[in-house]
Amino acid sequence: MFPEKFAPALFGFILSGLMSLLVSGIATYRATGLASGFVGIWASGWLTSWLLAFPAVLLVAPLTRRAVAALVARR
Repeated sequence: MFPEKFAPALFGFILSGLMSLLVSGIATYRATGLASGFVGIWASGWLTSWLLAFPAVLLVAPLTRRAVAALVARR
């Protein structure tokens, strides 16, 4: 278990992993179809994508939170 202070980073880690997995899978399928070695190509693309997506999520998340707060009506 992680201390609560790591929740935002852990959330970003898991979200970026899942989203990059999905998007890289779709992109790999569109580029290669179900070619021989599809899973290996996908895994390689996914890991590269995740290495870029995780820091991007950490950088963009605060801006996104502010944008959402500005767009949502407060009661």
